Amino acid sequence: MTTGDVETEFGVPIPGQILEESAWTRTAIKRLPDAGPLDWKSIFGRSAPIVLDLGCGNGRFTLQSALNRPEVDHMAIDVLPVVIRYATRRANQRGISNARFAVKDAQTFVRSYVGTESLDEIHLYHPQPFHDSRKRHLRLVTPRFLADVHRGLRTGGIFVIQTDNPDYWSYMSKVLPDFFRFVEQPGAWPDAPDGRSRREILARRRGLHIFRGWGVRRDDLTGDQINRLVESLPEPKFRSRGPWCDLDREEMIGGHADS
Repeated sequence: MTTGDVETEFGVPIPGQILEESAWTRTAIKRLPDAGPLDWKSIFGRSAPIVLDLGCGNGRFTLQSALNRPEVDHMAIDVLPVVIRYATRRANQRGISNARFAVKDAQTFVRSYVGTESLDEIHLYHPQPFHDSRKRHLRLVTPRFLADVHRGLRTGGIFVIQTDNPDYWSYMSKVLPDFFRFVEQPGAWPDAPDGRSRREILARRRGLHIFRGWGVRRDDLTGDQINRLVESLPEPKFRSRGPWCDLDREEMIGGHADS
């Protein structure tokens, strides 16, 4: 890649252009501290709204949001080091200063590294449904996880979620309104009509329906009420099957641009 190049992925441009090397930045957090919560002002060198992208993949959403909203800081994580390398390289080459990337699983990060009421937005695109019955206990979206998301958001904070798996969405639709004033997004996000993530682009090309929604943190819940929700709401024990299974396997090895 050379200065001024626009990368594409399945024919869809990756946000931003590659700058001269002198304008590149450093966006990787090589090692997270042993304990949280993280100090966002120390990380970004300023006080600003904070957006968290969970399972960021190769960084498409974070890149676009950071470029479009320079007044907002972005933290992006993924459990796979290889995709974080792709995301970090792209952010660095675009001179982005309001994003940071780290390797960590979403459950641990939200629970251990996110301070209470410290985030303005949390985004979660296409969490792994784990079709294998032996791994269903690893599904991320559970009542406990949603309680942690709720705790991490400020008053009026927003949780954005998306999947192409109808079984997962059916479960999410039942539990999300207990923690958020939740509404479904009827079509593509206006800022990314071709897709906010690599997975979304792939799924749409396969003809899969995308389920999208967002919710504002419910501020009428007490700590005791949230604890009761965690104990009483069902776990995600749905059976997952269908054409998205093969796509999940393909997505695990993705990350490359095509130009």
